[in-house]
Amino acid sequence: MPYVIIAYDVEVERIDRVRAILRQYLFWVQNSLFEGQISETSLQSLITRVTAVIDRDHDSVIIYKMNSPKGVKRSVIGVDKGQMEYVV
Repeated sequence: MPYVIIAYDVEVERIDRVRAILRQYLFWVQNSLFEGQISETSLQSLITRVTAVIDRDHDSVIIYKMNSPKGVKRSVIGVDKGQMEYVV
């Protein structure tokens, strides 16, 4: 399963909807950042759902995709706000 990091910058009126979608698939790390392992099928579902919510002329969602979490070295400077637990 691939490992993804998703950063987003969306207008205030859409933030809660985008965040709610991402929480169903990934771990919340910071205000506009999620990460975690996800199947290709779930990733495509996530992309479809987020695309339906955002305004592509004003919002931005960036997806970094790696083959596995082994290639990711995560360092935190300051407070680690992320909860590496699944949100149900």
